[in-house]
Amino acid sequence: MVAKMLQNEHGIPVIDADFYARKVVEPGRKAWYKIRSTFGDEVFKSDDQLDREKLGHIVFRDISKRKCLNQITHPEIMKEMLWMVCKYALKGYPFVVMDLPLLYEIKGDLMRFIHKIIVVTCEPD
Repeated sequence: MVAKMLQNEHGIPVIDADFYARKVVEPGRKAWYKIRSTFGDEVFKSDDQLDREKLGHIVFRDISKRKCLNQITHPEIMKEMLWMVCKYALKGYPFVVMDLPLLYEIKGDLMRFIHKIIVVTCEPD
């Protein structure tokens, strides 16, 4: 919500990690193939789309499988996001907002590209 406000009110580009998390597992993508070879056909629907619910049941019960999934998807998500940072920089934008709900879980090399971190918290409703 805050990221969208910055985008809508100030024209700051927002790069949404959740968008790229969905994109990198589309049929035919590198992560899609790796997930299929690692977790099997049972985590895919008949139209070859990833069945997030079935995969979720597997990875949220087994931390080693969740780590395996993260090792497949996180590098691909970061590549996509950093590519977008480069594209916006080439267009002349002085900065972008990277909407990263799980920043501290995926940090790695990404932290060297981040100059400011803004944390937004709220009371549970």
